[in-house]
Amino acid sequence: QVQVAESGGGLVQPGGSLRLSCVASISSFRFQNMAWFRQDPENQRHLVARIASGGSTNYVDSVKGRFAISRDNAKKTVYLQMNNLKPEDTALYYCNTPAVALSWGQGTQVTVSS
Repeated sequence: QVQVAESGGGLVQPGGSLRLSCVASISSFRFQNMAWFRQDPENQRHLVARIASGGSTNYVDSVKGRFAISRDNAKKTVYLQMNNLKPEDTALYYCNTPAVALSWGQGTQVTVSS
C-alpha cells in the first residue's frame, strides 16, 4: 500500500527555492524519525536530511545552511525547504524513515538548471 507520497518538485533556476512535501499514511508518524533522500545517476539513494520524532535535525554537509527539514505531526507531513539551489541538487527526492522502514513512494523530481 502507499505509505508515503512526495510532491513539490519542479524546474528551478540556480539560486532558486522549492519546498517539498511528504505525506505519510502511517498511524505511528509522530513517533517516527523521518528523512529525505535523493537518488544519484547510478540510482543510489542517499540521505540528505533527517528529523527526529522530537524535532532535532541533521543534514549532510552539501546541503547544510541551504536546506531545512521540518514536520507537522497533525498533518503527518514532513517538509524539505530548499534554498539557494544548485545544479548538483538535481535529483529525484524521496522521503522515508532513516532506516528505510516504509515502502518507497514515487519521489518528486527536482531539476536545477538555467
